[in-house]
Amino acid sequence: MKITLQIISFFLIFAGLLPLIKRDYWTFRVFDYPRMQKLTLTLTIIFIWLSVFYNQLEIFDLAIVSALVILAMYLFWQIFPFTPFSKKMIKDAKGNDPLAIKVFVSNVYQYNTDFKKTTSLIEKENPDVFLLVETDQKWADAIEIFKEEYPYHIEKPLDNTYGMLFYSKLPIKKEQLLYLIDDEIPSLELDLELRDGNLIKIYAIHPTPPVPGENTTSTERDAEILIVGKKAKAYGKPCLVIGDLNDVGWSYTSELFLKISGLLDPRRGRGMFSTFHAKYFFLRWPLDHIFVSKEFTLRNITVHKGIGSDHFPISTSLVLNPANLNEEKSANATEKKEAKEKISDGKEA
Repeated sequence: MKITLQIISFFLIFAGLLPLIKRDYWTFRVFDYPRMQKLTLTLTIIFIWLSVFYNQLEIFDLAIVSALVILAMYLFWQIFPFTPFSKKMIKDAKGNDPLAIKVFVSNVYQYNTDFKKTTSLIEKENPDVFLLVETDQKWADAIEIFKEEYPYHIEKPLDNTYGMLFYSKLPIKKEQLLYLIDDEIPSLELDLELRDGNLIKIYAIHPTPPVPGENTTSTERDAEILIVGKKAKAYGKPCLVIGDLNDVGWSYTSELFLKISGLLDPRRGRGMFSTFHAKYFFLRWPLDHIFVSKEFTLRNITVHKGIGSDHFPISTSLVLNPANLNEEKSANATEKKEAKEKISDGKEA
């Protein structure tokens, strides 16, 4: 049993340290995702070591346990910002502001044909805008029932799991359908007019994940995320970045994105709000995001019930309040250079 425990311990240490190697290949990047799972397993193995073998620990065993304790501390430090015990990155909205905007985002899973679950949830939640990704023509047809209530819409159904449908009750003043990295993977950039006449910009993206069968590296994903981050920074006015980013909020790329863009993550200081995988409770992490600029405060953020997809929908209610005191991150010269190199690598991939 001790040998088995040693093997499991070595695997956990390996899995915990691998994301520290800044390589884009999927075998490195995929271990970014299950931080909470790794922490839970690490604490469990430490408990077994100390409870079962507490009087049989040799120097080699003590070294393993010490390494596991250090790993657990590191993983907890990584996860802590995504707990209610950490400082909120976005301040709470005060009062019941009638000018709040509710944003709903869902990866519906292209092969999911239970359209009613999604349409019923949208009807119930009644967002001001919603983005659906992985939408083919069947999904576009099913969502047409909302065209009267949501008179402003941008539709790009595709059969390659990268289709997008964006519907809005609020006027879309300007729109662009862009292909930032791949000619088959669209993204949206649009100006939305709020009820008080203010304009905000919304970037909607769905880059490829670094997994076999999709993309063996994270190069293109990272580049697309960072391109949008630079766009948001250059815009310098209220904006949102929404979509299935195929990356967790605690990854190095997400941290770099926040610094490059100056945007904020509503999860930080509130919880993980995991949206994937909907079918496996023990393998869940936050892949779908709504990042916001510093001018917003937050009324709420919600992960909704399953709709037959492998993702849960997520929504948030935001209030535009330029006078608030949200603190954005900033990138140093080294980080700006790294972001530039990642973007260049992605465009060449």
